[in-house]
Amino acid sequence: MLNQRALLASAVALLAACASVQHRKTEQLQQYLQYAQAPVDSFTYLGHFDDWQSLSDTQLVVWTTFNEPYLITVRPPCIDLQFTQRVGLTSTAGTVTNNLDSVILEHQRCQITQIRPIDHGKMQADLRKNKP
Repeated sequence: MLNQRALLASAVALLAACASVQHRKTEQLQQYLQYAQAPVDSFTYLGHFDDWQSLSDTQLVVWTTFNEPYLITVRPPCIDLQFTQRVGLTSTAGTVTNNLDSVILEHQRCQITQIRPIDHGKMQADLRKNKP
């Protein structure tokens, strides 16, 4: 009986942790959407990026430099995008192009369906202004 209770308590704690992570990612997605600009056809990509963050099953943010993020949407299904540890981007001649290039994770290519630059300067200024 004690083992069943311990197992049940562990399962509840794990579900609560997953729900918390999902809630945080939803809040982050909403924040980026607030500062996302109109979709663009492409962006310059020189073979590396500074950082990236998964936001949902179909969206991630990629920073090509420390202050140049893009909100990228991919065509579903993109299995485990929320949980992967590494991503890559395809490009042609130093450019990532909407509907041509892909986000690469594990052994799959997820076609990019939308690219939206994020107004990083405004986002940072608003965060500083609203900081207690």
